Amino acid sequence: MHRIFAIFERDLRKFVRNPIVVMMSVLMPIVYLVILGSSFQGELKNIPVAVVDLDAGPHATRVMELLHSIEAGPGTVTVYNVNDQGVAMKGLRAGLFKGVLIIPHDFSRDVVRGTSANLGLFLDNTEAIASKTVQAAVQGALPDFKTDFVAVRRTGAGIDLRPQDIYKRIDYDQSLIPGVVIMAIFLGAMTTGVFNIVMDRFLGVEESYFLTPLTRTDIVMGLVTSGLVITTLIALLVLFLSSLISGIYLWQIVTFSGFLLILAVIVLSTLGLQGLMFIIMGRANHPRIVGVLSGFLNVIFFFPSGAIYPVESFPAWLRVFANVNPETYSVHALRSILYKGVEFGAIKGDILFLAVFAVIMILLGTATFKRTL
Repeated sequence: MHRIFAIFERDLRKFVRNPIVVMMSVLMPIVYLVILGSSFQGELKNIPVAVVDLDAGPHATRVMELLHSIEAGPGTVTVYNVNDQGVAMKGLRAGLFKGVLIIPHDFSRDVVRGTSANLGLFLDNTEAIASKTVQAAVQGALPDFKTDFVAVRRTGAGIDLRPQDIYKRIDYDQSLIPGVVIMAIFLGAMTTGVFNIVMDRFLGVEESYFLTPLTRTDIVMGLVTSGLVITTLIALLVLFLSSLISGIYLWQIVTFSGFLLILAVIVLSTLGLQGLMFIIMGRANHPRIVGVLSGFLNVIFFFPSGAIYPVESFPAWLRVFANVNPETYSVHALRSILYKGVEFGAIKGDILFLAVFAVIMILLGTATFKRTL
């Protein structure tokens, strides 16, 4: 019994003497609750929908009133009045809107005549959950317009809502591929680069660096480059396998220039996360710290990225964080390349943010790295 108590006391002392592990053990469950609870709030909120009113008649005004009642009530959609149909569709393709509702010129006239009055609803189906929610919200409001409401695509008198996806059909599991790739990049950044330094310190091998003329810049850049090669290969393999599993054939939907853009997003995302890990763990001396931080950081960066749940539906404070979260830009860029077939101009903002973030993180990671005992 005395020997068991000795082992118990030793292990307890080791845990208590590591304040980072103690603090993270307390904070992580709370952070998980706050982040996950805010990232998955059940019904979607604040989904941006543009409305182009080409009719300007009394019945078009009634449609707008119904949409604004949804905006003020359940808050499923946020309505934007756009005068030009071309501008609205451009915003839809750029990701500014998740749906565009077109009220045609003759809408009020058709309602008065008792003929089928058509409404066009164009949807960005690259985010399956958001597009279905927009369609359900608009369609759910229309029965209050007239008692002789007609269901989708049914002919005859009433309001006829005609939804149209603007991209090739994308299933929910296929829409998760960008997030899966980004998670592979995160895990690669966690298990390469600075992690090797932490293990060297834990094993006492790091002291051998002091016998060489290597500077801290040499060490950091060497490990970052090694981690970059390994993580990039892993991310590309995960992209290929996940696409096959979900029924997407990359060689049919991605051009050579598109592949180069995907490679650029992966490389810049990896460099940024590698530099960030050097800042966070550059002075850690035990692999247990890495293990504790990995789950914490994954929740912090992955779930607010929009990979699973639309950023627009986050509470205001989490949307602010999503705007500075590098994984948000990585997910948006990959989704745009894979499912929209965009070129560099459409994602240049994402590329610029990831490039600036990577440079800043590498410089700070190098500056804060300790090449001493």
